[in-house]
Amino acid sequence: MKDLVSRYRRHGESLLIEMKLNTLAQLFNSLDPSPFFEKDLDQDAETYIVDTAREFPLKTSMRIVIHLPPETIQPDTAESVAHAIHNYFDYKAQIADAELRIKLRQGRGSLLIGLTFLAACLSARELIAGLGTGTVYEIVQEGLLISGWVAMWRPIQIFLYDWWPIRNLRTLYNKLSRIKVDIRPSS
Repeated sequence: MKDLVSRYRRHGESLLIEMKLNTLAQLFNSLDPSPFFEKDLDQDAETYIVDTAREFPLKTSMRIVIHLPPETIQPDTAESVAHAIHNYFDYKAQIADAELRIKLRQGRGSLLIGLTFLAACLSARELIAGLGTGTVYEIVQEGLLISGWVAMWRPIQIFLYDWWPIRNLRTLYNKLSRIKVDIRPSS
C-alpha cells in the first residue's frame, strides 16, 4: 500500500491540498448571499480541505492550491480567495470555540447535578442501613449506590471524552484560517 504522504504533491516542506475548479464560484456556497470575503465555502470544498488536513498531524506544513483556467484569474484573485478562505475557517474556529464553551458548561452543570444526586443516594443508603438488615435492605442500599454513580456517568463522559474532538477541530480550523493559499493556472 502506498504511503499517505506520497499521495500528495509537495511544495518545499508543505503538503499541497489541491483543487481543480472550472470557476471560482465552485469554491463557494451559491446560496450564501454574503459578500465575497464573507461567503461560506461550498460543503464539498470544505469537507475536502478539512478531511485532507485531518489526515496529517497538526504540525504538518500545508498549503491550499487552487487550479483555475487562466482566463478566470485576475490580479487580485489569489489575495481575495485567501482572505475569503481564512475568514471562513476563522468563523468555523469561533463556532467550535463556542461549542467547546457550551460543552464544558454542560459538563459543569452535569457534574453539580451528579454530585448532588450521588450525595443524596449515599445519605439515603446510610439512612436505610440504620433501619435494619436483610436482603431487601441490602438490595436497596446497593441500588442507591449504583444509581448515584450512574448519575456521574454523563459528567465523566463530558470531561474525559466529549470535549477533545471539539478542541481538536477548533485547533484545525485555526490552522486552516492561516494556511497559505495559492492560485495557479490549470494546464
